[in-house]
Amino acid sequence: MIQAHWPGSSIFVEAVSMTLKAQILDDVKSAMRARDQKRLTALRLITSAIKQIEVDKRIEVDDQIVLGILDKMVKQRRESLEQYESAGRDDLAAQEKFELELISVYLPEALSDEEVAALIKQAVADTGASSIRDMGAVMNKLRAEVQGRADMKAVSSAVKAQLGA
Repeated sequence: MIQAHWPGSSIFVEAVSMTLKAQILDDVKSAMRARDQKRLTALRLITSAIKQIEVDKRIEVDDQIVLGILDKMVKQRRESLEQYESAGRDDLAAQEKFELELISVYLPEALSDEEVAALIKQAVADTGASSIRDMGAVMNKLRAEVQGRADMKAVSSAVKAQLGA
């Protein structure tokens, strides 16, 4: 963190790394200034989902929770995109694809299958898991590391396979 103070002034400036929520809100402002209605609408969907969690749970979201929200939104968009494409609704599919790409910008770089397998192996070793009954502990250990970087359903399946279920 960097602090700056101007002599003769009561103004302090703190430069900290911007949170995901702050970055998204900043991008909303940029889209408003640029009058980019399509982008603004998609960004407002994200901010709406974040605010909904904050109101429902009465918490201030951190980056980990925002990643979970974005991950869920990506999953929803992929499912909708698949349905729209199979129904021949190219207009709706294009909108879903745009939203999917926009949301993906805020997610960290995806993990490769080898990286996920290594993380699973490490989590199993760290938790001392030996059977499927220990899956919850392994998943809790992995969640923070892979959230938004890998499909949690695929990770869950890989953990089950690793634990011999």
